Amino acid sequence: MNQSVTAIKGVGEKQAEHLKTMGIETIGELLEYYPYRYDDYRIKDLHQAADGEKITVKGVIHSQPSIRFYGKKKSRLAVRVMADGIVFTAVWFNRHFLKKQLQTGREILLTGKWDRRRMHLTVTEHHIGDKAKSELEETIQPVYSSTGSISSRQIRNWITRAFDQYGQAIEEILPTSLMQKYKLMPRKEAIREIHFPTDTARGKQARRRLAFEELFLFQLKMQSYRYITKKETKGAAQPIPMDAVRRFVSELPFSLTEAQKRVVKEILDDLKAPSAMNRLLQGDVGSGKTVVAAIALYASVKAGYQGALMVPTEILAEQHVQSLKELLTPHGIEVALLSGRLTARQRQDILGQLQMGFIDVIVGTHALIQKDVYFHNLGLVITDEQHRFGVEQRRILREKGLHPDVLFMTATPIPRTLAITAFGDMDVSTIDQMPEGRKPVETYWVRPDMFDRVVAFIEKEVNKGRQAYVICPLIEESDKLDVQNAIDIHARLTEFFPQHQVGLLHGRLNQSDKEQVMEAFAANRVKILVSTTVVEVGVNVPNATVMVIYDAERFGLAQLHQLRGRVGRGQDQAYCILIADPSTEEGKERMRVMTETTDGFEVSRRDLQLRGPGDFFGTKQSGLPDFKIADITRDYKALEVARQEASELVQAPDFWTDPEYLPLNNYLKSRGIFENKILD
Repeated sequence: MNQSVTAIKGVGEKQAEHLKTMGIETIGELLEYYPYRYDDYRIKDLHQAADGEKITVKGVIHSQPSIRFYGKKKSRLAVRVMADGIVFTAVWFNRHFLKKQLQTGREILLTGKWDRRRMHLTVTEHHIGDKAKSELEETIQPVYSSTGSISSRQIRNWITRAFDQYGQAIEEILPTSLMQKYKLMPRKEAIREIHFPTDTARGKQARRRLAFEELFLFQLKMQSYRYITKKETKGAAQPIPMDAVRRFVSELPFSLTEAQKRVVKEILDDLKAPSAMNRLLQGDVGSGKTVVAAIALYASVKAGYQGALMVPTEILAEQHVQSLKELLTPHGIEVALLSGRLTARQRQDILGQLQMGFIDVIVGTHALIQKDVYFHNLGLVITDEQHRFGVEQRRILREKGLHPDVLFMTATPIPRTLAITAFGDMDVSTIDQMPEGRKPVETYWVRPDMFDRVVAFIEKEVNKGRQAYVICPLIEESDKLDVQNAIDIHARLTEFFPQHQVGLLHGRLNQSDKEQVMEAFAANRVKILVSTTVVEVGVNVPNATVMVIYDAERFGLAQLHQLRGRVGRGQDQAYCILIADPSTEEGKERMRVMTETTDGFEVSRRDLQLRGPGDFFGTKQSGLPDFKIADITRDYKALEVARQEASELVQAPDFWTDPEYLPLNNYLKSRGIFENKILD
């Protein structure tokens, strides 16, 4: 399997170079280059053919062909064909030279896309008369992704030869126990069936086997990395005074939800363990992550350590300091803010107190990772909206202590399948329950011609003393995009509300001006805030009850949900109004999802279905593997099972020595799936 592809007849050095650009250098890699779809040449009964389906039919030419020319060298050739008692029109584009061959009464084999409503078949392949039986007839043919001068047919031929020459060398790599437990097809058989399927059912079984194998190997890598990291990263087993923590929780001004209690237990167990915590805490906007963070910080401080909370913006840092002081200061815990607004003297005072241990909890932006910031005894690091910080920034903060416990928080709900794939090296805690009494935000989708009615609704809410956001996708008018812009909307609303202050916030303002506008809105001096998406993360204005999103079809589902989460933070009923006129079905579906559910995890699940995993995070920064055959949106159950099995296997004492696992270990080594460090 590790021989060069040049060992296959017909593959020379030049072809080998082309294959190398496709990630194929060995026979094993060629056999694991799976088709992305199949062409079905089995003859279909037209009565059973679905609209839009690619089909193969056999019939008789029923009429004289006709040709229509249009444009430069473009033509449409049509002929009536009878098959299965149905007369339909077969259409070829730019194939006028076939006219002489299409004689009435001749037998014809056609493959193409079936339009049931118009009774049309757009032909892609055909065979006439004596050739009306092709070698492809009644077969299912794989189609491979190809580049440059290499065609799908060439790849198919090379794979056929590779299988004929070396197929007997394909070894089983999965343990027998797993094969039996999940009734998996043997590896050699699965690879043969995926390339040369005998029927649909066996093709599905082959795909199921190979998708599970791919997910299992990936999870083995992730779980091994996690296992080794936990063994090697010696943290401090924090002596948490549980009685004090229980008292602190009982004195909170509200009761924890069951989800919060579960997550708090997971975090406290990590703090007490001798290995360093590496945990992702995810929860929807308003699910109560801040109070969970406060309990964790309280526990760590009472165990004799300091805590740090790093957030992406100054405004958010100030809001967190205010919240944490209310919860922690009555218990004798000193909370401070390290902000860019401090004078040099104030900053030096805080840094000195932090180093001497007089400050228990410090909150700040990336200012926390500057070189002159030293801790007395850092035990817990929390980063909020963790995706906003780079890996390097998080690493620097972690290194400010001696292997402190690390908790990452995000309000962007990530579907479990993505969480255990992208963050497979972390433990994941999820708050999937909202606090009692919190009213869901009522969401409506309206057309742009209803803007005056929307303005009237804003007026009604503002007159009750409430506030409103109006979000636009662009700052200024653009010739390229016909969208409402923030400056234009701000001018219109200022004219409409002369008695109220209308604020304007966008990315081109400097940081100081942005913060002034936000402070005025938070203090209720600005009643209506017109903004681009800069308010998406971490602004807490409980008095705001209306979120209007202009040209909402231009936003992704996750972004729309984040924006909606800016309202509904107080006791009053809140509303989100989506002004949109989507032209695509996907755009309409996004609007429907937003009006049907306020559950962030459901929104993110539907978003994943619509966009796929690469676009969910943004392909470049996703860290998601590029699976050959598995699809985490479709194979989510297999992913869960693979993760569980991999986790148990790497912790089994005989994993690296038992003969049953030897083929698997050899395969992992040969493909470089594990680093030597892990295998050693």
